[in-house]
Amino acid sequence: MKAVVFHEPGGPEKLRLETFPDPKPGQGEAVVRVRTCALNHLDVWVLSGIPVYKISLPHALGSDVAGVVETAGKEVSGIKPGDQVIVAPLNACGQCAQCGAGRENLCERRTVLGAGPRWGGYADCVCVPASDLLPMPAGLTFEEAAGIPVTFLTAWHMLMTLAELKSGQSVLIMGAGSGVGAAALSIARHAGAKILATASSEVKRKRALELGAAVTLDHTNQDFWKTVREATDGKGVDVVFEHIGPAVFKQAIQCLAFNGVLVTCGATTGPEATLDLRFIFSRQLSIRGAYLGTRQELEAVLKLFNKRELSVTLDSTFPLDQARPAMERLLSRQSFGKIVLKHDL
Repeated sequence: MKAVVFHEPGGPEKLRLETFPDPKPGQGEAVVRVRTCALNHLDVWVLSGIPVYKISLPHALGSDVAGVVETAGKEVSGIKPGDQVIVAPLNACGQCAQCGAGRENLCERRTVLGAGPRWGGYADCVCVPASDLLPMPAGLTFEEAAGIPVTFLTAWHMLMTLAELKSGQSVLIMGAGSGVGAAALSIARHAGAKILATASSEVKRKRALELGAAVTLDHTNQDFWKTVREATDGKGVDVVFEHIGPAVFKQAIQCLAFNGVLVTCGATTGPEATLDLRFIFSRQLSIRGAYLGTRQELEAVLKLFNKRELSVTLDSTFPLDQARPAMERLLSRQSFGKIVLKHDL
């Protein structure tokens, strides 16, 4: 099989297309012929060599995989060669108290496809536990299907589970042009919320309006919180969906209404943020952190895709051997929605 791998940490320049033997499934495993794999900022962090991601080199990135079952190992039931599937990106131990309670995203032994020992979708084939395979929603292209697992699972967990977003509430989606931001737009629209969205360019802000935002603004403006206040008659928003980090965190807190909730899943501008604690206690605010989500939440998302109640926003598609320019586009922050690698048939 062909795989884009890296042999040492670094940036996109470290990615190389090489040839490897096809993987063989072990007991309870299946091999999936990858048709598409979407990029995430997680790929960038793993490639950079952050120690928390336990990988062996060379390594193939890619957590968002859609493809076709090729072979299955012993004691596998419910799937067969030819099935079109999505790979659940998070694998947990299934034995600890958190897993037993259906909170596998809190499992201390959790791993993420492409960000742990298992190679991800920058390879023609992935070998994964068969239990991690879910039927691909009918009517979706493989490109759309690859845009679901990480971003929609994360956005659903943040907005619907942690923030409990309801119809009629207001939500500020930071960085709406990112993959997770575009997923949040679709979910918030489905929930019936009033959407305020930020993006760093006029082109992206126009696109956010087309996708359901009522108000758009530029989060690179240090006073963007004032625009949010004006748009909400001085009250602020009920929910802030945040993943940018210190460049916007202080102002994002200022955007919240009384009893508001900020949910965060990332820190693309750095790991440390400052905030004014007086806003937290005087307005009785909550800050919730999110890391992916549960199997039950992913299944709920896929049901809504089957009903055509959610949609993936695609930015661009690259062939596998163009993984480097694909990642360079991701890092350029010019994209809106998901960037996808498409494998040869």
